[in-house]
Amino acid sequence: MSEATLGGRFTFPGTSLTVQRIGYGAMQLAGPGVWGPPKDPDGAVAVLREAVAAGVNHIDTADFYGPHVTNGIIKEALHPYPTELVIVTKLGARRPTAESWQPANSPQDLIAGVHDNLRTLGLDALDIVNYRAMGGGAGHGPAEGSIAEQVTALADLRRQGLIRHIGLSNVTAAQVAEARAITDIVCVQNQYNLAQRHDDALIDDLARQGIAYVPFFPLGGFSPLQSSTLSDVAGRLEATPMQVALAWLLHRSPNILLIPGTSSVAHLRENLAAGQVTLSPQTMAELDGIAAAAVAVTH
Repeated sequence: MSEATLGGRFTFPGTSLTVQRIGYGAMQLAGPGVWGPPKDPDGAVAVLREAVAAGVNHIDTADFYGPHVTNGIIKEALHPYPTELVIVTKLGARRPTAESWQPANSPQDLIAGVHDNLRTLGLDALDIVNYRAMGGGAGHGPAEGSIAEQVTALADLRRQGLIRHIGLSNVTAAQVAEARAITDIVCVQNQYNLAQRHDDALIDDLARQGIAYVPFFPLGGFSPLQSSTLSDVAGRLEATPMQVALAWLLHRSPNILLIPGTSSVAHLRENLAAGQVTLSPQTMAELDGIAAAAVAVTH
């Protein structure tokens, strides 16, 4: 695919890292519940190789996926890595059991996590590391509270050359501001989609700063009515609901980067094709109404 069909290109601020706006999220390469190895290891390798062959050069991962599973698959599939490939990993959680996601956010935890990612990915330095705050808000979403200790620890690791750049995940606008007072932040990764638009103001502020915003769960939290509206639009455009949801994100702001995940080559191709979906101003307005409906329901 050409760069135009992958949503165009974006350069992380203050870096030489330029990526296609449609990337790939590796979480679903692990087994059920993001635990253990995949049922089809060869299929997982094939998905990654297909993504890179199609032009994807931004892969999102974490060593706590599995744990220690997705990074190993990425290394098996792609190492030695193409020079233009940007691998973004995250720290801040541990998986002691299949049902458990627990914080791992002490400076010692973060140092150990960086070394785990370096080992499992086969790298000498990590391109971008996101600190993922475990939150405690609704649905494990963001919750206010200082992240200065964690960001300072990552800044120290950056000075040591083990991390090239730093991002944040599952954070509030106040936490972004706190982190930016400590070190340069190149990306923010939060839940955001057509129906979950709490970060509208944050996205616009980050866009003015040239900072990437990377939404996850592009179809998460939709009501049946909202899903029906999305399906109606998709039908008219001869696209899937996921393709329309991803295309809306690309149209929403030029600093938005996508990391849809899948363990299926066919589904991967569908996701990448979202970059070819054109949304008219009228269709954008109709899709924006999905969020307006959500506000009316919650209030």
